Amino acid sequence: MSTDSRFTHKIWQEQELSKMVEGGVPFPMLSDAGGRIGAVYGVYDEAAGVDIRGRFIIDPDFVIRAMEVLTPEVGRNPAELSRQIKAFQHVARTGEVTPSGWNPGDTTLTPGPDLVGKVWTKWKP
Repeated sequence: MSTDSRFTHKIWQEQELSKMVEGGVPFPMLSDAGGRIGAVYGVYDEAAGVDIRGRFIIDPDFVIRAMEVLTPEVGRNPAELSRQIKAFQHVARTGEVTPSGWNPGDTTLTPGPDLVGKVWTKWKP
């Protein structure tokens, strides 16, 4: 989502994204004309009339689980976004917790008093 028009998104998808990702990105791009949605999330720069680049992971109950805001000069990491979504899904499904850098199949932690002072025995960063 950005303050760009749907026409700008269409050109971006056809001229740029489709050359980087086969078939283009597999989700719709939305226009936030006027920055109303960006303002709610705290990323709308009213003076410039644009949404600052940010990403939000929002769970099915509409709770923001993660957010990252970057200036345009620094690119985002789609692989890290995907990893975090998988970690949040795993936590919701199992009740386990995932240490930093966790990927599916890696060691998880079970929260509780038995873990206190012993995380180092289970997690080797």
